[in-house]
Amino acid sequence: MARLFLSQDKVSPAVQEFVGQFHRSVVETVAGTVAREHIVVVGMAQNPFVRRARKLLDEEKLKFTYLEYGSYFSMWKERLALKMWAGFPTFPMVFIDGTLVGGFTDLKALKERGQLR
Repeated sequence: MARLFLSQDKVSPAVQEFVGQFHRSVVETVAGTVAREHIVVVGMAQNPFVRRARKLLDEEKLKFTYLEYGSYFSMWKERLALKMWAGFPTFPMVFIDGTLVGGFTDLKALKERGQLR
C-alpha cells in the first residue's frame, strides 16, 4: 500500500522551501552515499536495532557503509529530515543497491529468505 502524501498544491511555497532546505546537507550526504555504495546503514548511537543490523552484516561478511546521526539525545532534527526524505519512521534505515529495504527486522528477513547479498 502506498503511503499518503499531502498534495503539493496544498502546501504553500514557503513551507515547500522550508522543508526542501531542512537539514539538506545531511539528506544530500545520505542520498549520495546510497547512490554510490552497495549497502548503507543509517543509524544512531545507543540504538540496539542499529547495532543488530551492523552485527548481522558483519556476520554475513558483507561490506557496508555506516552513517551515524547522533543518539537519543542529539541530532534529532537531522534524523527527522532523513525520515521525511525516506518516508521511513525508524532507525536503522538499510539501503541495498539504492533501495530502502527497511530496518533490522527487514534485513533479518532478507537473510532468512537467502536474499541478502
